[in-house]
This record gives sequence, structure tokens and C-alpha cells, in this order.
Amino acid sequence: MRQLLRCTLALAGQRAPMALSGQGRRGIACLSALPEHYQMLQKTCREFANTELLPYAGQRDRDRCFPPELPRRLGELGLLSVTVKEQYGGAGLGYLAYAIAMEEIARGDAALAILMAVNNLYLGAVQLHGTEAQKEEFLVPYTQGEKIAFYALSEPGNGSDAGGASTTAVAAADGSGYLLNGTKAWISNSKVASGGLIFATIDKSLKNKGITAFLTRKDVPGLSVGKRESKMGMRASSTCQLVLEDVHVPRHQVLGSPGGGFKVAMQSLDCGRIGIAGQATGIAQAALELAVDYAQKRQAFGQPLGKLQMVQQKLADMALRVEASRLLSWRAGWLKDNGLPMTKEASMAKLYASEAATFCAHQCIQILGGMGYVTDMPAELYYRNARVTEIYEGTSEIQRIVIASAIIREYANQ
Repeated sequence: MRQLLRCTLALAGQRAPMALSGQGRRGIACLSALPEHYQMLQKTCREFANTELLPYAGQRDRDRCFPPELPRRLGELGLLSVTVKEQYGGAGLGYLAYAIAMEEIARGDAALAILMAVNNLYLGAVQLHGTEAQKEEFLVPYTQGEKIAFYALSEPGNGSDAGGASTTAVAAADGSGYLLNGTKAWISNSKVASGGLIFATIDKSLKNKGITAFLTRKDVPGLSVGKRESKMGMRASSTCQLVLEDVHVPRHQVLGSPGGGFKVAMQSLDCGRIGIAGQATGIAQAALELAVDYAQKRQAFGQPLGKLQMVQQKLADMALRVEASRLLSWRAGWLKDNGLPMTKEASMAKLYASEAATFCAHQCIQILGGMGYVTDMPAELYYRNARVTEIYEGTSEIQRIVIASAIIREYANQ
């Protein structure tokens, strides 16, 4: 927290360069109802996004990479470990703060927000389930940007079925640990990461109860990074396969207990969905700001485009979805911070915000017309980036199953 306050003061007074959107927007009205440290966090993230992210996001998308100093800047701002306790080097702010920070960073560059999201996802799992020795080795070095983490759950064949892992973990003959074999797919941060979390099964017949979480460095023998995926959006973020061939993981690097990995995954993904909801809200907000700016400046039929009722309807629908997404993500974060059940609420936030991001990016392109379809304006980038938020960390279909199952249980218990 102290680190974030120092960064706020350092950024205060810096004049943001001209960018394509967001320069004249007033602060989020409902933010003023929150304690001052949340407002300072939002200001810090917005200044950082305006000066270092928003003007260059399109070029990074075309280059398909980040400059190496950006992850370090996230670490300096405390954004790689928003929810980690200060005793471990984190900001110690919690998940409401995480939702606020993710929105502002994603508004500037949604692809960079992936790096932040995955690192926080990994750290959340280690903080909740790790031993003190594990935290010292696999948590503390990942809080400041010194190291970046991956989170290897998905596989080519299991998709949303987290319990259907085919990557195996066989006990080593000498009892020292496990040998991991298999392929992990769609692993964000895999090119830049120093280590992370790998989920594998110790017994396929046990299904969910066989899934085990393993902490590992990336530079261990047998672990290699496969080809980088060519993606529709989020192209500055590296997404690759991880190939494991007799990767030895010592027994003391099992996170939680053998067979307890499914619980680790589900609990961390619940929290991760709060971040994705924030990320999607940031994309939607960026699309709204661009659409409003263009509608005020573009003349059509002898008047600003924003005077046309059909355009006004689109702007109203976009703003409605942005505000609802924001409040849903804040609610989920608040519930988590207060130790209350939030699985359903996190899924609601992630589902609604991701669909709102796609909707708002679509409407932004419609308002801009031909300008929305070319790379001179970022509308098409927002559209491409928005689409994956409905897929990763649980598809929209999975979120609806989670929400419906929770509702049925609630009514059955009344």
C-alpha cells in the first residue's frame, strides 16, 4: 500500500500525452463512495495507463510483444501482487482493489492486463495453499516484477473440464518427488515466465480427486516452451504450449496435498474471475470513451453524430453495461475481501462483464463506421481483445452452469 501511495505522488502532475480516448473523462462517480485508498489506487493506475499504455497499445499489438520494462513497471506499482499480503512483498489491498486496478490497466492495454491477471492468479493460489517455505521460494520473488509466473491448467483435449487432465505425475522410484509428462495448452506468460503452477493427475481413474498442483521453475530439465500461438486478439501477450518430458518436481513442491489440486484450481479461479471481470470492464470502458469522443466530433447530416437518436441509444446501452459490469466485479471483490461466499457472484461478474465487453466493442465499431474497421483507430483492437474474455478462465457456458447450480442449491436450502 505504501508503495502505491508513493507512485501516486510521483505520477501526480505528469501531463498525459494526447491519446485516442479517455483524456477528458471524469472520474468514476461511484468510486467516491469508497475509502480514499481505493480512489488513490484508481488514480495511480489511470495515470499509468494514460501515459505508458494507451498511446502505445496498438503498436505493441502489431509487434506482438511488450518491452521488457513494462512488467517491471507493474511490479514497481504493486500491480503484480495486489492481493498478496505486505509481509510477502505484496500490496495487501484485496480483491476489490484488484478489480479496480485490472479495469484501469485493461482500459490502457488489455493484453498487458493478462500478464497482471495470471501473476495474481498464481500468487493467490500460493498464498492460500502454500507452506511458509513455498511462499519464500515461489511467492516472494514474483511480487515485484523480478519474476513472472504462468498457470498451467488447460490442455489440448480438456478445455473447460479442469478435472480431465491427461498430464501425468508419477512418483519417482527413489521417493524424491514426481515425474511429470504431458502437454499444457494456451498458457499465458509462458515465454516471459520464470516459473509457475502445473496441474497434473496422479491417477486418472480418480478424475478430480487425482489432480495435483505442482510448483516449479521453468528452467528445469524436460520442461520446454512450444510454439507461440497466433491469436485473434491479446497478441502482445505470449500464449504457448508447455511440453513436459519427465520433469522432476520434488515432493516439497506439491502445492496443497496430492490429489488436492482440483480444489486449488477451483478456489483460485473463483478469485481470478474477479480480475477477468475487471479486465473486461476496462475494455468496455475504453470502447465507450472512444465512441463518445468520436460521436461528439464527427459531423453527419449537418450535426454531430451524437445528436442522432440511434447513436444515443447505442451509447446509453454501452454505458449501462459498463456500470453494471463494474458494480458486479466490485461486489464479488468485496465479498471475497470480507470472507463471504462469492463463487456465484464471481461467475456473474465474469459472465456479464465479458459479454458487455464484446457488446461495447461491437457498438463502438458501428458508431465509428469505416474508421472502426481500420487499425488507425483502436476500436477493432478492442473488439479482438474483448472476444477471449468470454472464453478463458471458464467460458460463458461454464459460468451459466456455475450460476444456475448455485441458485438451485440456494432455493433448495430455503
